[in-house]
Amino acid sequence: MIEIDGAQQSGSGTIVRYAVAFSALSGQSLRLRNARAKREQPGLRPQHRASVMACAELCEAKTEGLAIGTREFTFIPGPRIRGGSFVWDIGTAGSATMLALSILPLTCFADAPLHARITGGVFQDFAPSPYHMQHVLAPLLERAGVRMMLRVVRAGYVPRGAGVIELHVTPMRRPLHPLSLLTQGRLGSVSGIAFASHLEGRRVSERMARTCEEHLGQSGISAAIERVNDTAALHAGASLAVWGESSSGCLMGADRAGALGRSSEAIGHFVADALLTDSAKGATVDRYMADQLILFAALAEGVSSYLIPFQTDHIASNLWLAGQFGARSSLQGQQLMIEGIGLCR
Repeated sequence: MIEIDGAQQSGSGTIVRYAVAFSALSGQSLRLRNARAKREQPGLRPQHRASVMACAELCEAKTEGLAIGTREFTFIPGPRIRGGSFVWDIGTAGSATMLALSILPLTCFADAPLHARITGGVFQDFAPSPYHMQHVLAPLLERAGVRMMLRVVRAGYVPRGAGVIELHVTPMRRPLHPLSLLTQGRLGSVSGIAFASHLEGRRVSERMARTCEEHLGQSGISAAIERVNDTAALHAGASLAVWGESSSGCLMGADRAGALGRSSEAIGHFVADALLTDSAKGATVDRYMADQLILFAALAEGVSSYLIPFQTDHIASNLWLAGQFGARSSLQGQQLMIEGIGLCR
C-alpha cells in the first residue's frame, strides 16, 4: 500500500483525484491522509467524494472512510477497469468537468469504450471549462492515442448546479504516445464560445465576445467567437472560452466563468489577456494544459516535453505525485520533461 500525504505541495483536491487515478491504474492500494489539508474547508467535499466513488466504480475498488469532510481514506483497486455506460450525479454544484477529468486517465485504459453522463456544475471558477476540454485537451490526447469527446447537454452554475455533460472515450490497447511540443509557432486565429443563460436582455454573450475579439485584434490575432443565448439552465450564468492552434500545431486556450460583480467586459478582457500572456511567454501549452497533461505524460511510454508559461502550485503538485508512482521529471526554465512509466493494461 502506498501512502500519500495530502498536505504536501498545494494540499488541494488535485492530489486526491490524481492519487486515486494512479492507484487504480497501477493496481497499488492507496491510503491518503490529510485530504485537502490546506483548503479553507479541509477534507473531502461532495465533488471530491463523487470523483473517488466514480473511479472506484470503474475499477471495482474497495474503499474505506469515504465521507463528506473525511481527511483520510483507503482505496483498494480491483483487477480491471470497466468500460460501458455510467451515470453520476454529484448532487451539488460541484464541478462535473472535474469529475470527468478525474476518471479520464482510467478510461484511457478501460476494457471497452465508455459513455458517462455526469450531473453537477458545468461553468465555474477553479474547474476546467468543457469547451477547453473539448477543443484543447481532446485533440492533444488524440495525438497520444486516445479518442475523447465531451458534450454539454445542459449548462449548470453555482449555486444550484444541475448541469449535465456527456463524456465518450475510446480506450488504448497500448501505452500512450509521448507528446513533444517544443516550438510555439504563430497563433494566427482563434475560435470561441460566449455562453450565457437567461441573460439575453443584458446582451452578456455579445459583450463578452465583442470585448475579447477586440482585445485580441489589437494584438494581431483575429477571433471568431460564437454567441450562445441559452434558456435551458436552471438559473442565470455565463462563461467565455477561446482556443486556437499555432502554425507548429500547438493548441492553446483560455476561459473564464461569470460571477456576481464580474462584468461581461471584465470576462472578455481576462480571457484575451490570459491567452496573450501565455503566448507571449513562448509557451507551447496554456496555463491549464501545463498541469493537466502531466498525469497523461507520466503514464506514456517515452519522454514528453513541452514549454510551460510559468510554474504553478498544480504543476508542482502533479509532478511530485507522478514521482510517487515512478515517473521521472525535470523542469529547466520553461521546458518540462516527463519520462513516463509506459503503462499498458
